[in-house]
Amino acid sequence: MPLLGMGSWKLAIPHDSTNHGPVTRLIVLLALLVSPWLALVDAMRPGRIAELRQETVDMFYHGFDNYMKIAFPEDEVRIIKPLNTKKKQDEEQEEDDDVEEEARRKYFRTLRPVSCSPLTRDPLNPRNIALNDVLGNYSLTLIDSLSTLAILASAPPDSRDTGPKALSDFQDGVAALVAQYGDGRPGPSGRGARGRGFDVDSKVQVFETVIRGVGGLLSAHLFAVGDLPIAGYDPKIAHEDVDVEKHPISWPNGFKYDGQLLRLALDLAQRLLPAFYTQTGLPYPRVNLRHGIPFYLNSPLHGNASLEPKPAEDSPEITETCSAGAGSLVLEFTVLSRLTGDPRFEQAAKRAFWAVWSRRSNIGLIGAGVDAEEGHWIGGFSGIGAGIDSFFEYALKTHILLSGHELPNLTMPYKAHHDNWLDPNQIYRPLSDEDNSPDSFLQAWHDAHAAIKRHLYSGLHHPHYVNAHMSTGSPQAYWIDSLGAYYSGLLALAGELDEAIETHLVYTALWTRYSALPERWSVRDGNVEGGLGWWPGRPEFIESTYHLYRATRDPWYLYAGEMVLKDINRRCWTKCGWSGLQDVRTGEKSDRMESFFLGETAKYLYLLFDPDHPLNKLDASYVFTTEGHPLIIPRGKSQHRVRKPSPESAVQPYYNAHFTNTCPRPPALPPLSGSATAARPDFYNAATLIRLHQIPNIHSGSDDLVAKLDEPGAQTSRSAKPRTNHTHFPWTLPSSMFPADGVCAVLKQAQSSVIEFPSNAQQSVGSAFNLVFGGHNLVRMGNEGIAINSLSGLKLALLAEDPPETSERTWRIYSIGNLPLGRDEKVFIARDVLEGMSDPLFHRVRDSVIVDLLLQIDVPQAPAEHNSTSVDPEPSFETQSTVEVDGYAVGATNLFSSFLQQITSVLREPVATFDPEPVPKPKFKYLELAGVTPVGVGAAPLPDIQEAPNPHTTAHIDVLSWQHIFFADQACEGKLPDAAARAHQVIVMRRGGCSFSEKLANIPSFAPSRNALQLVIIVSDERDAALGGEDEDEESEEDVWSFNFIRPLLDEPQKTLSGIPRHHPIAMLMTGGGQETYETLKSTRSLGLRRRYHVESQGLKINNLIVL
Repeated sequence: MPLLGMGSWKLAIPHDSTNHGPVTRLIVLLALLVSPWLALVDAMRPGRIAELRQETVDMFYHGFDNYMKIAFPEDEVRIIKPLNTKKKQDEEQEEDDDVEEEARRKYFRTLRPVSCSPLTRDPLNPRNIALNDVLGNYSLTLIDSLSTLAILASAPPDSRDTGPKALSDFQDGVAALVAQYGDGRPGPSGRGARGRGFDVDSKVQVFETVIRGVGGLLSAHLFAVGDLPIAGYDPKIAHEDVDVEKHPISWPNGFKYDGQLLRLALDLAQRLLPAFYTQTGLPYPRVNLRHGIPFYLNSPLHGNASLEPKPAEDSPEITETCSAGAGSLVLEFTVLSRLTGDPRFEQAAKRAFWAVWSRRSNIGLIGAGVDAEEGHWIGGFSGIGAGIDSFFEYALKTHILLSGHELPNLTMPYKAHHDNWLDPNQIYRPLSDEDNSPDSFLQAWHDAHAAIKRHLYSGLHHPHYVNAHMSTGSPQAYWIDSLGAYYSGLLALAGELDEAIETHLVYTALWTRYSALPERWSVRDGNVEGGLGWWPGRPEFIESTYHLYRATRDPWYLYAGEMVLKDINRRCWTKCGWSGLQDVRTGEKSDRMESFFLGETAKYLYLLFDPDHPLNKLDASYVFTTEGHPLIIPRGKSQHRVRKPSPESAVQPYYNAHFTNTCPRPPALPPLSGSATAARPDFYNAATLIRLHQIPNIHSGSDDLVAKLDEPGAQTSRSAKPRTNHTHFPWTLPSSMFPADGVCAVLKQAQSSVIEFPSNAQQSVGSAFNLVFGGHNLVRMGNEGIAINSLSGLKLALLAEDPPETSERTWRIYSIGNLPLGRDEKVFIARDVLEGMSDPLFHRVRDSVIVDLLLQIDVPQAPAEHNSTSVDPEPSFETQSTVEVDGYAVGATNLFSSFLQQITSVLREPVATFDPEPVPKPKFKYLELAGVTPVGVGAAPLPDIQEAPNPHTTAHIDVLSWQHIFFADQACEGKLPDAAARAHQVIVMRRGGCSFSEKLANIPSFAPSRNALQLVIIVSDERDAALGGEDEDEESEEDVWSFNFIRPLLDEPQKTLSGIPRHHPIAMLMTGGGQETYETLKSTRSLGLRRRYHVESQGLKINNLIVL
């Protein structure tokens, strides 16, 4: 028989053997000993991992050494000659009195070398924000690379002494940086070769400067003092509460480290504080490191700043920032505050984070662009990529970073050290303990992820994310953003492992297709979106690959990392560094090596291939910033004063069982193939989503055939001899890692249906809608959805939804014409529009559970004087707010009331008259209450009466069906008066005191008639509805607006008080609102019923179509 876990292997025992027992036991023992090895049979060999690790080290040093040789102390390396000039070398040295011409020549000299040269700011074009936002003339690439050098310093021993060399380079890099910018002190030692600290006339982006500059300096400082581990490096102060300024660390190069990087980080961060002087708490997007923000004229700081005159710019400075730029400063600024004892930065960054989050839409989505001065969103798109990405990242990682640390003490403000001291927090109210609590950030992450999963996650074909309108959730764009590749890694950190694995497959397939990630790729068209085909060396995909490997230990991710490394070596190498790709389809190189290529891409690749690195084994609350810099708050060494909140103001721990709160077990690795990811049934679905099955596998040939694969008529040359397509990915993965008996899941293709209505003017309902909208059939009801006033000419697209998305299989309208709808958007239609419509594709069905009670209430008439020329407006119909049960409005038409009132007012414009003054009609106001019918053998059908008219569209309603109402309180004290049933059409009772059956039994017998009892209304209060009653059973029912109604259970046939069965059972309804509703019913002039309806198509309910 087959052994468990051994596939189809079988034990073959010779029939002529006379002693089967020992042989059998020996074979079983051998199989058990071999089975652990079988699990690793296709895992990447340790020797191969070491080779890839060394290749990554070589890749890093090829870029870093060229930067230090060619470009330092400038910001970056320019890879390719940027321009051709015919000026001679001696002409470059000529002096010119014209300042602009001198600046121009200086810029040309910077970029002139034939192949490689430093890259710095563009002084000739201040509007070149793509360059100037990042490059601040402060040796950016070195700062971004220091933490990578510190990580490489823990490399395992090898013949190249990689670890000792990287440590030496790290220490030399710190010394070189201090030589250029000083040690951060106010004295002579604080001035370096380039100036005092970062006192440079550079307008930079706040976000980029924080994550690259401040974050890089802080991370390098933490490595330097031993708070982050370096193998074999022990500065001793990491284990003791020692002030590094008083006890410097001596390095072999003669440099003494006494916290220079921390002081430089403080200097740089202080120069960014002017940007936080806004009315909203959202920082301005840019700041001048020397002059502050003279270009933001509306800042509260502007009138008080002492600034040197600056030339006016051509156009006003834009105040648009992004959610990521404003909300992704918390990690760096919090660590800076905790290490220096200066609370300004942590509080400013947290305030900015909450300023973004507080502006989220009603469905929990945030936009990309937001105005820092006005606080309003710019554009309505929401997604997981550009402009938004790191906000979600910092929500979760701030929780991780702060976990286990006490709240900051804000009662003892930090003292200013100089006259130009700035603290933007002084213009705001202090943050609360909840705002500072790590649990609040976890809750923000949970809510944000839930909104993304609800409105941006698409499970069609293979799971991926779309871009939607932030207010409605309606899909707006169907492209994949390369920046969004980070999200799978974030999900892995959050414990959402299955979602992380399935979405990471999409980006792996996309990289396999292009040997890089294009900036945008259209899911709908299957090509690069809008020509955005560049890849500047971004790290997001390899970052997620690293996190997923750490979470699963699946070797599949090692092969994905090998694919990235090989493709970068093949396509991006130049003799002076690494270029990005201007177009992933053609292989055209860009002329820039971004600092994050060394600071992030190389770092994550190295950590992927060094599984025993100290960081990979560090059991502490450390995080990687969005720029890939490791940060931690050292325990017991923080200079930031902390306090324990008093019991009265203690923040309650946050826990929500509906969200993931623990890390799940990773998928078990198959014993033979060794990869759970490659064995997933949906593996090939990701390949077909990216169209890999249509792309030839070029990697068996010698030519680079990635070029022009998207162009029409593209074909593979014969020399390449592609052996197959790319449905096996990554292309470095051995075919043996795929299970021999693997299966492929059926593509998730949604069942859809389209209903087109003929254009027929007579189908429109009267003139109430058409006169107002001029024939238009749709109007948006805020964020609730779309109102349809006529079906004439409309085209409805329906999508079938199955459990668990819904309680039962239903339809959902996902578009009307060319207008897409969000998942939770509703479509409203008046019941009159559906009058008499009977079609299997679209027909009205009466709701047997929920009805609406329409109350007509007198409005006191105010005396007025009139003459024969006065203008008499028609009576207006005011609609009172609905009574609420459990905080939910239960009146159906009030979702539609404001829109209908506008129509009513337009149709009733006053008209001057000279006729005799008519007798004024009485004014009424109308209120609708939702009621639920009972269940059980004692339940009776509702009376068959004429349905109450719509008060919003009916000119005048004289009286409703029932005018005589008896109020019986709880009706538990015995038999009611005979007149209660014989002379009243409705009896109103309060819930409680006795069972529903007992209440009905206390109603005396009566002969049915038009004026006799027809309906009993039970009024329940909020507590009863929430707790489920006292002495009776109920069943809960959820209506079309997701309100929970309690259906009373009448578990025995109706009887009189004497026990005689009723020949005519009494109809009953229950409504909510408690005493308020009970008193409102007492003031009712007349009462009517309005039935609720829903629409079905082909036997399925259209769930988001609300009939009013």
